[in-house]
Amino acid sequence: EVFLVLDKAKRMEIARWALNQWFIADAPAVFVFFANPSRSAIKYGKRGAELYCIQDATIACAYAQLAAVALGLGTCWVGAFEENGLKACLSAPREWKPVAILTVGYPAEKPLPTPRRSLEDLFTII
Repeated sequence: EVFLVLDKAKRMEIARWALNQWFIADAPAVFVFFANPSRSAIKYGKRGAELYCIQDATIACAYAQLAAVALGLGTCWVGAFEENGLKACLSAPREWKPVAILTVGYPAEKPLPTPRRSLEDLFTII
């Protein structure tokens, strides 16, 4: 489940619930991805409600981020937020679980590459 937030006042409210990360309010588009446990439980039962719904929302956010970057847009994945406040400000159903916020817009500057862990540090080869 995805909310696209274009309203500036609502983006300000989201920024407040995201632990005062005010850059969120400056982004022209803010996506909020939710896990919907009951939708996943229909097909997969308890495992769907507890895990698959979160995986679904996470992969949807990741693919949205990749698509935006491929179009030349800048993005920022935000994972730090107060769940209940975020749900309330968007009037999301009580059972939904917010998983990620994704800001999207044209970057004001080209950032330096982010340092990454080495492949040796990431992988265990068996």
